Amino acid sequence: MKKSRWTLVLSLVLVLSMFLSACGGGGSNGGNGNSGGDDGGSDSAKQELNLTASAEIPSMDTTQATDSTSFNAMNQVFEGLYRLDKNNEPTLGVAAEEPKEEEKDGETVYTFTIRDDAKWSDGSQVTAEDFIYAWHKALHPDTLSPYASMFGTAGIKNGNAIVTEGDPMYGKVEELGAKAVDEKTLEITVENKTPYFKSLLTFATFYPQPKGFAEEKADKYALEADTMLYNGPFVFSEWNHGEGWSFEKNTEYWDADVVSLENISVKVVQDVATRVNLYETGKIDRATLDSDFVDQFKDREDFNTILEPTMFFLRMNQENEALANKNVRKALFLAYDRDGLVNVLLNNGSIAAKYFVPSDFVSGPNGDDFRKFAPEGFHADMGEEEAKEAWKAGLEELGKDSVELEFLTTDTELASKIAEYAKEQYESKLDGLTLTINKQPWKQFLELEDGGDFDISTGGWGPDYPDPMTFLYMFETDGAYNRMGYSSEKYDELVSNAKTESDDAKRWEMMQEAEKVLMEEDIAIVPTYQRGLAILQQDYVQNYYVHPFGADASYKWIKIEGK
Repeated sequence: MKKSRWTLVLSLVLVLSMFLSACGGGGSNGGNGNSGGDDGGSDSAKQELNLTASAEIPSMDTTQATDSTSFNAMNQVFEGLYRLDKNNEPTLGVAAEEPKEEEKDGETVYTFTIRDDAKWSDGSQVTAEDFIYAWHKALHPDTLSPYASMFGTAGIKNGNAIVTEGDPMYGKVEELGAKAVDEKTLEITVENKTPYFKSLLTFATFYPQPKGFAEEKADKYALEADTMLYNGPFVFSEWNHGEGWSFEKNTEYWDADVVSLENISVKVVQDVATRVNLYETGKIDRATLDSDFVDQFKDREDFNTILEPTMFFLRMNQENEALANKNVRKALFLAYDRDGLVNVLLNNGSIAAKYFVPSDFVSGPNGDDFRKFAPEGFHADMGEEEAKEAWKAGLEELGKDSVELEFLTTDTELASKIAEYAKEQYESKLDGLTLTINKQPWKQFLELEDGGDFDISTGGWGPDYPDPMTFLYMFETDGAYNRMGYSSEKYDELVSNAKTESDDAKRWEMMQEAEKVLMEEDIAIVPTYQRGLAILQQDYVQNYYVHPFGADASYKWIKIEGK
């Protein structure tokens, strides 16, 4: 899980603060911000937080976003029926209480009641119809969400059929197993129960949208700070595209009493040295580091590393003749030195990976980590020599003595370094290979990758919910995140069956077999590392809760103490 020692550190700081207060030494009121109207007590510190992001927000439309930057921003300004708490458990959001549950004709019906005090930032009521409007928009062929399959993943009735071309139910969004009974009553019917149903409902694709306002703004909705309404802890006060954005406390938020922060400023800063300088001069309160700075700061108390369940890998577009060849893909898989990448280039707590479902992420019905069945990943006993043999065989099968490939990546400093590393690895080990690097800004990168306009691209994926399926569903034939022309009937069948299998043990085996097909039999992608983060964070930033799935973090409970 994406947890760190910060929870312990912050608890110790809190205890010390309370002790000093009791002794007449100043300090502030205690509390972790999860309940009550703590307004900061005697602490006079300004409730302002300054952060950076490595990229601009590509989209604030909850039905269209696909990236972590967007999802993290959305988590601060919007809210669904649930949101993740400090322990990464779904806690009530817009829902007033846990739903009533009724079994009916082999299906389960959940009836949610919307809070009376759940308001949009203009003071209007959040309604059940706002959920239906957003969900229908996400599923409609004209506005189809890249995350439309999440409705099927959640087991919601007809969620899969509505987005499956050729199915009689295709495009009939009104047939979705969800309806607004009245203004404050939302009814959801599920065909198949999933153990992570509530966690799924914390994800941005399941957020509501203000129907009347969104329809009025039409294609301008969510493009600017003033073309959105907000129902989360914060609202956008500014959005300067390409430069950064600012949040301020949402006074209409139903739980505003527990929100301490008044303002949050986020600057887009790609250069790590600049981030470090901003941190050291007190202009930002949290900074991620790269290998150039880890040794400099690793012994400081404000330094920490976190291993995340976030995977990085290379997509190999099988529309390319060379990459359609399994031996060529095998050579690329085996020639990549992952240890050199994580120990030298990254040096931030990341670990080498020859697998796709991360380690220390989720456990199966027997309590074992998913990775236990293949702890070292796949092709773990092969290396450079086997890579050269596979490369030679691949070239012979293609009838070529050389291959030119384009490597699509983003224009951030780290991405550029990793791309250069891949180029050196491959060109030095695989005779006849030329790799040309194409660096693009984040938004343009996503557009090119989504359109299949690449040979090799750098991919990254963090989980959207706590289950291996959040990784495995990506590579189903024609899946929204496949993007590389990969298709396997065997893989599709395993993933499809696992989605509806009620026997947990059998389901787990299906998913493990699916990963084996993807990685060992087909060698569809080249996993490179499981991400670690090296972080500097000021000790006066309390209750910065990070999440192992969904949005990266929640700012709702943050408090500035002792600054």
